[in-house]
Amino acid sequence: MSRVNVAVLGATGIVGQTFLWLLARHDWFTPVYLAGSGTRREKIYGNVTPWRLPVEMPESIRDQPLHALDLDECVDSGARIIFSALPSSVAADVEPALKKKGLAVFSNAGAMRHAPDVPILIPEVNPEALDHIHEQGYPDGGFIVTNANCSTTGLAVALAPLREFGIKELFISTCQSISGAGYPGVPSLDISDSAIPFIPGEEEKIASELREILGIDAAIFSTCVRIPVRYGHLATVWVRFDGPVGREDILEVWRGFRSEAVTPTTPPHPIIYCDEDSRPRPDMSFFGDPPGMPVFTGRLREREGLIGFVLLVNNLVKGAAGGSVQNAEFFLQKAGDGS
Repeated sequence: MSRVNVAVLGATGIVGQTFLWLLARHDWFTPVYLAGSGTRREKIYGNVTPWRLPVEMPESIRDQPLHALDLDECVDSGARIIFSALPSSVAADVEPALKKKGLAVFSNAGAMRHAPDVPILIPEVNPEALDHIHEQGYPDGGFIVTNANCSTTGLAVALAPLREFGIKELFISTCQSISGAGYPGVPSLDISDSAIPFIPGEEEKIASELREILGIDAAIFSTCVRIPVRYGHLATVWVRFDGPVGREDILEVWRGFRSEAVTPTTPPHPIIYCDEDSRPRPDMSFFGDPPGMPVFTGRLREREGLIGFVLLVNNLVKGAAGGSVQNAEFFLQKAGDGS
């Protein structure tokens, strides 16, 4: 595949940094336009960006110019695909405007997530959702594709192959890292040696997005807690199915689960089961192939007609920037098929 020029908006934030870490070594994409929503004049990316990831800033982006966000300049850069890590308040205006200019926008923001013709896409889970771009005017015009909420993404991947058993009820508790709040995020004095048992809007997002993405009508009960770790969202899940389901049934469908996407960022094994009772853990967030893209599960058990397990998703990679990059790859894969 010939390389595709892309833009990253919100490039200095922690999700924007994750986009650039992924794109710097990507075989299909070349970042040609970096914009910071708060930038007032052109600067050098490496000089003004406090790098927050547990990996080195790629040399290939260190000396790139960082622009003030300008829609005409973004279009003139030659970017065909836009990756948006903008705050939702900014994305609500910018993303539809770029769509009107004929560009393909792959967004991590929540602003357009529930527009009726905008898909919330996870290629392993609901690849058919990509068809909604035709309702937006593709191929004659631009379109927007969004990610799910970061916790929802991990839950949806782990639950997708279990739909065949009939998901009746879900009881979910999440322990979410501070990077999920962005930067500067949660004040250190609020989270140090503590936990915050409420994340505004998160529990409602998980319920509504899981129903939409999985196509289920289950009762969903969720509790979301912010914990003082940097990366990774851990969740405990209990599922009640329509009929009897055993531990080996779950393991079999997890092991056989594959994605319709065959792209550089798509993991060959989207779900990796951990046999050790002490795993998965947040310090495994950047494990896997590609790093940060698989969802890890563990502690699978049966109790009084329910199935319980633990899962881990990298909230910055699979749950955010990596999910958008994978969505763009999947679009190009399908467009190559003439879809």
